Amino acid sequence: MVGSALVDALAREGHTVCRLVRPQTRAEGGTRGAFDVAWNPQTGELGGAAVGADAVVNLAGASVAEGRWTETRKRLLRSSRVDATHALLTALGKMNAKPSVLVSASAIGFYGNRGDEVLTESSTPGEGFLSDLAKDWEAEALRAEVFRTRVVLLRFGIILAKHGGALPKMMMPFKLGIGGKVASGGQWMSWVALEDVVEIIKFVLATQDVRGAVNVVVPEPVRNTEFTHAVASTLHRPAVVPAPAIALKLALGREMAEALLLSSQRVVPTALARIGYRFVHPRLEPALEQILSRPGKSQRAT
Repeated sequence: MVGSALVDALAREGHTVCRLVRPQTRAEGGTRGAFDVAWNPQTGELGGAAVGADAVVNLAGASVAEGRWTETRKRLLRSSRVDATHALLTALGKMNAKPSVLVSASAIGFYGNRGDEVLTESSTPGEGFLSDLAKDWEAEALRAEVFRTRVVLLRFGIILAKHGGALPKMMMPFKLGIGGKVASGGQWMSWVALEDVVEIIKFVLATQDVRGAVNVVVPEPVRNTEFTHAVASTLHRPAVVPAPAIALKLALGREMAEALLLSSQRVVPTALARIGYRFVHPRLEPALEQILSRPGKSQRAT
């Protein structure tokens, strides 16, 4: 989802974009200024057309929300992030001309379940599977610093988009008239609109003094209760049927339910504030209205 939107945005601005395509993956075509290069993260084979790139954006990673967290699924989530990033860095290391910047995905799962604690990029990592996964993922990306490549680690919050990501799944119960808060509704949700994600990636690519962790979330996270009412209001649906914690644990498994739906992460974008990024969609309800409306021209917030 993020990669496709980013490719379109960069190509429209005149950049040449090389998309790394894995074996047996059918990539969408038709974007002027973008071309595909074969990439096999299992063997480390990378097509020669990728040599000489100024920047590398690494967004690969299987969805943490698709399927229960069996041991097999956990291995896939890890290999698609940590092992794939290791293979990518190994391939880049063999190139004579190294990229000047690597922007690599991570997630606010890095912080774990932290209640009401305000979390910045300097906050310590948390505990649990997602936190360990993010820590190891970031450690692999930071190996690029050996090449004197600037490394930016984007800790994504909940990315809101009309097609893809978490929002369509969140909206379904409301459309059926059975939406409501999750458990107590007191847990913090740190979110960001897809349009801002793309703008932030472009911004950090171009801003030479940005390196290290960057929280990709809006300045004002909301509690689950507020998020629930905003979705219901935008869809003109009621929000009266809460989802009890025990039911979620039975449906998804305790570990997955606690990490994805019941944990609280009050994350703020300190690094983005320092470099002067201005959010296109800083407030939730107007963001939802814009995202779910018919296509139109968005306005940058002042």
